[in-house]
Amino acid sequence: MGADIYGGPAEAGPDETNTGILAPAAVSRYERSSRSLKHGDTFAVFDHLCDALASSGNPEGIFHRDTRHLSQFVLTLNGARPLLLSSTLRDDNATLECDLTNPTLVLDDAGGEVLKHDLIHVRRTRFLWNEACYERLVLRNYDEVPRTLKVEVQFAADFADLFEVRGTARPRRGRHHGARVAKDRVLLAYDGLDGRTRSTALRFEPVPQTLSGAKASFVVALAPHQAQSIFIEIVCHDRRENRNPASFNFFLALRDARRALRYSSTRAARIVTSNAVFNEAVRRSVADLYVLLTETPEGPYPYAGIPWFSTAFGRDALITALETLWLDPEIAKGVLGHLAANQATDFDPSADAEPGKILHEMRYGEMAELGEVPFRRYYGSIDSTPLFVMLAGAYLDRTGDLQTVRSLWPNLLAALDWIDRFGDRDADGFVEYGSRTAKGLVNQGWKDSHDSIFHADGRLAEGPIALAEVQAYVFGAWQAAAGLSRKLGHADDALKFEQRAADLRARFDKAFFDDDLATYVLALDGDKKPCRVHSSNAGHALFTGIALPERAGKVVLALMAQSSFCGWGVRTIAASEARYNPMSYHNGSVWPHDNALIASGFVRYGFRAEASSIFEGLFSASTYIDLRRLPELFCGFARQRARGPTFYPVSCVPQAWAAAAPLYLLQSMIGLGFDPDKGHVTLSEPTLPPFLDEVVLKHLRIGSGEVDIALRRSRSQVVVDVLERKGRVKVTTTH
Repeated sequence: MGADIYGGPAEAGPDETNTGILAPAAVSRYERSSRSLKHGDTFAVFDHLCDALASSGNPEGIFHRDTRHLSQFVLTLNGARPLLLSSTLRDDNATLECDLTNPTLVLDDAGGEVLKHDLIHVRRTRFLWNEACYERLVLRNYDEVPRTLKVEVQFAADFADLFEVRGTARPRRGRHHGARVAKDRVLLAYDGLDGRTRSTALRFEPVPQTLSGAKASFVVALAPHQAQSIFIEIVCHDRRENRNPASFNFFLALRDARRALRYSSTRAARIVTSNAVFNEAVRRSVADLYVLLTETPEGPYPYAGIPWFSTAFGRDALITALETLWLDPEIAKGVLGHLAANQATDFDPSADAEPGKILHEMRYGEMAELGEVPFRRYYGSIDSTPLFVMLAGAYLDRTGDLQTVRSLWPNLLAALDWIDRFGDRDADGFVEYGSRTAKGLVNQGWKDSHDSIFHADGRLAEGPIALAEVQAYVFGAWQAAAGLSRKLGHADDALKFEQRAADLRARFDKAFFDDDLATYVLALDGDKKPCRVHSSNAGHALFTGIALPERAGKVVLALMAQSSFCGWGVRTIAASEARYNPMSYHNGSVWPHDNALIASGFVRYGFRAEASSIFEGLFSASTYIDLRRLPELFCGFARQRARGPTFYPVSCVPQAWAAAAPLYLLQSMIGLGFDPDKGHVTLSEPTLPPFLDEVVLKHLRIGSGEVDIALRRSRSQVVVDVLERKGRVKVTTTH
């Protein structure tokens, strides 16, 4: 992914960096618990009072296309910050609402009269829509006498690049313009070194008593039980201009924002279970997923996470789409289309680009435009390309949409050609990585920290490196290519691809399975020496099916051993290993998406009880987390009675593939599959975890039909009932 405990790129550590981007984090997100909003290419992070108090390493503020357009936004009543009553996001993530009240205040204009606390109620309602942040501030007087308050909003825009906010120092910056102030609005602007002007326009209603380039002041007179509203609009632009005043309407924008979010989320199947807490967790997962979706010309695309990864990542979106394919296939279609449109066609060593390779990351900020960071359009991901082919095969199996697959076929062939020509650097039959630019990622699998690939004695592996899970994905890609070819009428190609998969499976077992470890090694280094380390990567061999059946039991046993399974989930690295650190980004932490893929692999080989343990661990962890929201990762300390998991200080929340993890775990446990050619929904050996006695899936779509089904525990069996059916849909169950 993208940011380690120090706040910078995942490959950077406190004492060394392989990208030239050292980004020490000064503030844990759990010291200043935050609330986030997102729409399109705009996201915002606020504290619980709905304020932004930007500082080094603190991501609070409003960001648009990787630039912070508002770095300070602070409300005061008579010079004092209000007291927090509550702060929450709506269940659908549409709005952030904060309830505040006054502290004890000395009213200077009333001869030193004291206003006791808790007499003025303040409600702040805020949302993002079309590159703008809208706020309604409502003040109500619950005192028995009239009260007059001075309400001030202080604001600033530093126009810092996202990588600057993460801590990267820059020798030069562009030029800030002086604020342009009118009676009800302020325009702040910045000329970047990339030749682009970025601006922030603030507008207030009613007109403030005084307005400067840093503060809006209102005098609000309130009769007993009277309420008054203040409206604020903050518009982000990539060029210096102001929004048409006629566009300012809080209620119309709120209606449109909620309507758009509701419309997109109606595509998703609905999940209702016997466990009310799990229902909350699922609702939050779905809400997080849809708020992270961004409309691209090719369709919906899940941005990876807030705050550091609110942009298009290849690997993250591909895995998220796989996890949610059963729920909403349109996400997978959008991901495939967008990645195909941005597939590399030429060599560009500065971006680690090679023909046919699939995108790792895309950025729009000033530093990316100038090449100060290599991520403007960066391809340093070794696994995005095989995952792209895997997703295309899974999408066709789910939908039967041959038209889309035909349009993607040239891109899929180019991806397969990349695997053969450029992915396998030394022609040994395995796909390896090694950055071609000094600014690029040294480690290019999903564990991309600088120290995440190492030998048993702790020595860092030198490349080119062949990761265990990447070979598993390549196996999945060859199998998917065979299935796609057969359905497209290319029978000879299908046989060729099937043979490629079989050959790789045999080579993989010989080179990667370690009898003494009783599992697959983490990787092979540049000298083909195995990194003999117990890691969660081995579970991905079960996920795609490259593992030989006779190996599966040993791999499961290793992953569920006390050194690897901490009670909340499988650790990235076992506690027995030299570089184990439960507080590290990739060397001992627990990642929900990683565990969801591992559990899917367990089910593939018939280890449902172990998959259920993973499901229970992650669900139990979510019950201790604000909003029942699974973060990007949490620390890998052992689970203890009556205590929740230990949080990771700069974990992204929400995070797309973490949000999707419970949804994929549920699919795996109930064995949910699809046969679009026959119009069948299939349930293979459905199992319910111990915390669920009933699961109802509504509006489960296949082709032009849909079905509602219920799964209920009956002693040792799970009974399946069809509740409602529309169109020609058949439900089949095997036990």
